[in-house]
Amino acid sequence: MEVILKETIEKLGAKDEIVKVKPGYARNYLLPRGYAVVATTSARKVHAENLKQRAHKEARNLADAQALAAKLEALSLSIGTKASETGKIFGSVNTIQIADALAKAGHPIDRKSISLSDEHIKMLGAYEARVKLHKEVTASVKFEVVAE
Repeated sequence: MEVILKETIEKLGAKDEIVKVKPGYARNYLLPRGYAVVATTSARKVHAENLKQRAHKEARNLADAQALAAKLEALSLSIGTKASETGKIFGSVNTIQIADALAKAGHPIDRKSISLSDEHIKMLGAYEARVKLHKEVTASVKFEVVAE
């Protein structure tokens, strides 16, 4: 019996994959729990259409992420903070401040998708942050920490 998996099942297959299983396994486990649907001709057509639409949407999301990455690469941020005369910051600069600066520049990015090479920045100077926009697209944002 062939079924279309709705979820990834270990040792069987990935989501949206058509697999051949024994009829009892399908009837007693996969179908009642909603892990799969029977691969009838109409279900296969719906499955193919869903995959085509998902691929189109994924391509559009990838193009949008690449365009945003190009804008972020050209962007240069300045983050003001209180600092001593020697250049040491009172506190630290982390992803929250970078996300706020990006939002002020017109690019609202979730702080969880921003990563720093150092965990916390504690000195004035120029730094770089990595922003993960898509599973395949990562942008590099240059920013400078200056004293207020």
